[in-house]
Amino acid sequence: MAETPGRLIALRLEGEPLADAIAEAWGSGNAVLPLPPSLPEETLRPLLAEMRPAALISAEGRVTLPDPGPVHEGVAAVMLTSGSTGAPKGVELSHAALRASAEMVSARLGAGPGDRWLLCVPLHHIAGLSILVRSALIGGGPVIHPRFGVAGVAGEQGANLVSLVPTMLARLLDADVDWSHWRRVLVGGGALRQDLLERARAAGAPVVTTYGMTETCGGCVIDGLPLEGVEVVLGRGGAISIGGPMLMRGYRARPELTAGTLRDGRMHTADIGRWDGDGRLEILGRADEVIVTGGEKVWPGAVAARLAEHPLVADAAVVGEPDPEWGERVVALVVPNDPGALPSLEELRAWVAARLERHNAPMAIEILPGLP
Repeated sequence: MAETPGRLIALRLEGEPLADAIAEAWGSGNAVLPLPPSLPEETLRPLLAEMRPAALISAEGRVTLPDPGPVHEGVAAVMLTSGSTGAPKGVELSHAALRASAEMVSARLGAGPGDRWLLCVPLHHIAGLSILVRSALIGGGPVIHPRFGVAGVAGEQGANLVSLVPTMLARLLDADVDWSHWRRVLVGGGALRQDLLERARAAGAPVVTTYGMTETCGGCVIDGLPLEGVEVVLGRGGAISIGGPMLMRGYRARPELTAGTLRDGRMHTADIGRWDGDGRLEILGRADEVIVTGGEKVWPGAVAARLAEHPLVADAAVVGEPDPEWGERVVALVVPNDPGALPSLEELRAWVAARLERHNAPMAIEILPGLP
């Protein structure tokens, strides 16, 4: 059955069937709304009511939906993201923005004919969708793994470019995989701790770090440097705003949210950053997670990353607790490498203060068997 052009088609598929459905929808002049296959019915129903696609395609077949909403000309995909609010938002991405992102990333990586991407991240996330577009740009379809698996990635010889999240990278390093045939390993989707980055490079993994979000068609800053054509501006308090041809059109059916986010030709994020001594962008955290102790700002992610580098610490998190004197006090949640060799508070305070300013040092620690 031929599709009517200019509609939004919801796709509840994964792997190659999802890639094929995206290509078919785009070939028919439609936009796609990729959905997680495991999305519960109680979540799916209100989501479809808000996004108003014309049809839902799943492994069970195609269902026509009532009251479809219009799709703005040029929109290729509506990608779901919760951002910092927890409430799903539909990010409208145009074909032009996806193509611009693919061109800029490929140029930075030197990717072209002869290279091939492994797609082992979900296609309903921007990391997966962007690999489809980059692959089309360089002229070779991606090798698609329906799900990430250490054995599958380790044994894959048909691709030399891959995109991972930090947890995937850690699992591959734990398995001592051979990195020799990988030309670039993009790691994004979350903060990459310095100790994990150093471990990866020591193992021969050609890692490049990326920063970006669904609203920027994925990574637009690689190894701390904005891509050619990307503008990164730090405003008051280090608030990050981003401009460039890869920006979203807006949030579907959320004009007030779009107006509050896209201003002056840039996207205003909730992230806070700074330029380091080499002129590279360092992400400190989100504006809504900062701990204020004694009038000083503490970024939990930076402190947790430093704590995790301690030889007695396997993992760490940092939280703020109310304090009558300081307003908030910095508390370290620590998972030890060895339950019989616990780090002391004084030891960890000195460890943090040796790298960060003294006010970042935790005032208390809590030893846990694992992070919740």
